[in-house]
Amino acid sequence: MLITDEMRKQFERQGYTIIKKVVPEKYCDRVVNATWEFLGHDPDDPDTWYEPPDGMDEYFSGSVGGMVEMYHHQSMWDTRQHPLVYQAFAELLDEEELWVSIDRVNMTPPGREEFSELDNEFIHWDFDLSDVPDPRPVPNGVQGVLYLEDTNANQGGFQCVPSIYEKIDEYRKNIPDDADPYSPQEVVPDLDDHEIVKPEGEKGDLLIWDRLLAHGNGRNLADKPRLAQYILMEPAKWGNVAERERRVESFQNQTVPMINGESQFPGDPREYEAEAFEQPTLTPLGRKLLGVDPWNGWLANK
Repeated sequence: MLITDEMRKQFERQGYTIIKKVVPEKYCDRVVNATWEFLGHDPDDPDTWYEPPDGMDEYFSGSVGGMVEMYHHQSMWDTRQHPLVYQAFAELLDEEELWVSIDRVNMTPPGREEFSELDNEFIHWDFDLSDVPDPRPVPNGVQGVLYLEDTNANQGGFQCVPSIYEKIDEYRKNIPDDADPYSPQEVVPDLDDHEIVKPEGEKGDLLIWDRLLAHGNGRNLADKPRLAQYILMEPAKWGNVAERERRVESFQNQTVPMINGESQFPGDPREYEAEAFEQPTLTPLGRKLLGVDPWNGWLANK
C-alpha cells in the first residue's frame, strides 16, 4: 500500500497528502530536460530563463505562474503512466478504473521585478465552490503535482490553506450573493487569519489534493527555478464517447486537450510538440489511462 492510514487521515483533515519518491529521479530528469528544450532556455544561464521561446513573443503575457504549454512529450507520458502514480490515485480514490489528465508542466524562475507576470502568487479554487453536492463526497475529486526537482518552501511551489478546508462546509454553505465562488478572498471573511502552508518536496514526490482545498502557487524567492508536472486522475468515463475521442485526438495530434470544442489551455501556436517531438508510446496501462482501451473490457458495455 502506498497510502497509509496516517496519510489518508491527513488528506481527510487537511485536504492533501504527499507520497514520497513515487517516481524515479531519472523519469523526473527527462521531463526537466524536455521542459528546457521546449522553452529554448539554458538551465545553466539564468538570464535565459526570462526570455520567451523563439516564435512565441507573446508567450509570457499569457503565462500564469510559470505554466509551460507542453503536454505530450514522451517523458510526461512516462510519469503519467507510471504504475506507482496510478496506484497512488487508485488507492486514494478507492477506484481502479481511472483516466489521467492531459496537463502541463511548470517552470517558475526566481522572481524579478521586471518579469512579475512569471512570479504570480495566488490562492484559488479551480471550480465553483457552490457546485458541491450534498452529502459532500470525500474527496470531491482530486488534483496532483509531481515535484520534478527538490523544492523548498520559498521556491514558488504549491501552497494551500488547510484551515479553510477544515471548515469548508461552513464556507460553501454561506457564500455571499455577490462573491466569486472561485475566490477564497471573496468567500472567506477571515482569510487573513488562516495560515498559508507551503509543503516542501523532494524530486519524485507526488502531492495529491482535494479540489475543495484552497490552493495556488507561491512566489519564487529562491535562486533556482521551481519545476513541476501537474497530474490528476479521475474515474474513467468510457460512456462519454465525445470526451474519449477528444482525449485520443489530442494525444495523436500532440495538441492541447479540448473541452466542448474549446481549448482548455492557451496552447502553443508554434505547434512545436508535433513538429519536434516523436509520437509518445503508451504502455498497456497508459492506453487505459488515456481512454484508448477500456478497463477490463466491462466498461465498454456501460
